[in-house]
Amino acid sequence: MMILLENLKVVRLMKRARVIYNPTSGREEMKRHLPDILMKLEEVGYEASAHATRGEGDASRAASEALDRDFDLIVAAGGDGTLNEVVNGMAGKRKRTAALGILPAGTTNDFARSLGLPRSVLKACDRIINGTPHPVDVGKINDRYFINIAGGGTLTEVTYSVPSKWKTMIGQLAYYVKGIEKLPFLKPSRVRLETRNGVIEEEMMLFLIANSNSVGGFEKLAPSADLSDGLFDVIVLKKTTIPELVRLARHALKGDHVDDPHILYFQTDYLKATSEGEVLLNLDGELGGTLPCTFRVLPRHIKLIY
Repeated sequence: MMILLENLKVVRLMKRARVIYNPTSGREEMKRHLPDILMKLEEVGYEASAHATRGEGDASRAASEALDRDFDLIVAAGGDGTLNEVVNGMAGKRKRTAALGILPAGTTNDFARSLGLPRSVLKACDRIINGTPHPVDVGKINDRYFINIAGGGTLTEVTYSVPSKWKTMIGQLAYYVKGIEKLPFLKPSRVRLETRNGVIEEEMMLFLIANSNSVGGFEKLAPSADLSDGLFDVIVLKKTTIPELVRLARHALKGDHVDDPHILYFQTDYLKATSEGEVLLNLDGELGGTLPCTFRVLPRHIKLIY
């Protein structure tokens, strides 16, 4: 009996990792490397298991269940959409003891890019194994959550109008192809943004609420962003022409856009957005409903390993 109790104690003390992966993300890299990733985790003392997502919301349910079952590590393996779902399964729960790791296997992997994670999922797994947990902010919009970016306006619609097959076949180029296709049809929206310090009401091409510095492949779009400062970095692109938009895109690649008269750039922990017409919202690259909405920062809400 004593031996049995001691064995049970060892089992309970063993660390457990749950890999939640999207089998169709990017170019299906995770399906090829999953056995190697599980082996890497096992070699450093984790009892590792995997969950393949089967549809919308499944990654959120799997992450929530992993927290309820006291897993020590939850790994989001896929693109920004998979990461967003995993964060939605973790954020807001009273018990958030599990750390979050990321294996970037999607098309753009904006958030992983902001962390400087390797594009190779095997090398990114090594970063999880050797990394340190950092408490990071999470954004809340009405009753949903995001970890990287939220926004609205015509320009943000490009990210979720790209067919999944395009993403798999040609990767990030799919976004640029779709963006060029939409350029002639871009129209501004009149949006009212209320913060603790005042009100902005403008005709906008887009507004972005950034938690990190990397958005849509632009690694310096929010140059002052800090994942743990308790603040959003807000970028507003006012009504502009297509030639001006192309010029601003070139400056945004270098981070030289923030002082342009067509740009408003500020920080806040609270923002309420309303509009006269329908404005679609984007959460971490996925369709997130429509205005009106309220954005709030949840400071240092999740432990992220990188």
